[in-house]
Amino acid sequence: MAVNSSLNNFPISGATVSISITGGDGRVLEELNTNSSGQTDEVTLGTPPLEYSMEPGEPRPYAEYTITVSAPGYEPQTVEGSEVLPDATSIQNVRLRPLAEDEVTPPDILIPDHTLYGEYPPKIAEPEIKPIAESGNIVLSRVVTPEIIVVHDGTPRNASASNYYVPYRDYIKNVASSEIYANWPESTITANVLAIMSFTMNRVYTEWYRNKGYDFTITSSTAYDHKWIYGRNIFESISAVVDDIFTSYLSRPDVKQPILTQYCDGQRVACPDWMTQWGSRDLGEQGYSPIEILRYYYGEDIYINSAEQISGIPSSWPGEDLSIGSSGPKVRQLQEQLNSIASVYYAIPSLTPDGIFGENTRNAVEAFQSVFGLPVTGVVDFRTWYKISEIFVGITRIAELS
Repeated sequence: MAVNSSLNNFPISGATVSISITGGDGRVLEELNTNSSGQTDEVTLGTPPLEYSMEPGEPRPYAEYTITVSAPGYEPQTVEGSEVLPDATSIQNVRLRPLAEDEVTPPDILIPDHTLYGEYPPKIAEPEIKPIAESGNIVLSRVVTPEIIVVHDGTPRNASASNYYVPYRDYIKNVASSEIYANWPESTITANVLAIMSFTMNRVYTEWYRNKGYDFTITSSTAYDHKWIYGRNIFESISAVVDDIFTSYLSRPDVKQPILTQYCDGQRVACPDWMTQWGSRDLGEQGYSPIEILRYYYGEDIYINSAEQISGIPSSWPGEDLSIGSSGPKVRQLQEQLNSIASVYYAIPSLTPDGIFGENTRNAVEAFQSVFGLPVTGVVDFRTWYKISEIFVGITRIAELS
């Protein structure tokens, strides 16, 4: 497990992080401090045996820990129920609020049971392709990877439920971490992430809830959409898959909108013609690829497509890796963005933007990759490019508001 402590994308160094067993005697198992990037070292914590994650039912396959983060000048924050699986790295992000006389201490974040272990309402079936007459006027003229998802934390008609503005990739990582186990085969994780993304992009493309008079994109109710949990931990294996394919969705021939790929666990709930999560795990263990898993459930005519545009990104990936010897406007833009990030994350060295990818640029890229949990290659691939863009946008927007 690793903990990230930040405030609106700005790291908080020197925060104290204590870890204890949720529901235990309160004894602190680990006490850590965040570095200049607002992160702790990884720690190894006890978990149930791996085989518990491979079969449905009891006993619970993950351990639950309580994490408390405190720092001078900030309100402390506690997260109860952070999940730790065997053979999987868990990442707990925590945001701290500055101390203020007129504010109360923020409530503890309580992470409920994982959907494969707890009891949740089954998905109410819908057509996988939305007729225009049913969903209202299609607002978007083309498929766009959204920047922000507005999540209604309840059923659609629950007017008292809060709305949360969540970056798209963070939303997908949260849902996938809530609905599948991160120590399953990578092909299984990828197939499930693709199904979650396609479903979500269908909601975006068809403006499904807004055309019904609501002011949100999607709900956190498993009866209507996916399980999204405020403040929950995510898993490194899931995060890596999402970062690699976040522009993708599922299509059928002659259908413009992303397919509303519904699914169920396949144990508590049966869903003919939909993917089952436990079944997808079995197929992954048998060596099926992601698209083979998806076609097994949704039919041979389903295929993986890619969005034409990514909202909120200053510039798209150049289409090829940037490394030593690369040059041009894309390299200069990369250097300028890294410089902005380095002004906040001090472990990243600053650069002179000259449009030439040399040793200094490689060193800065490697430092960035190390800070943000990417493979440290010094090469700017698709995943690294868009992670740099994501952090750059977050930092510059907050700076504009301050």
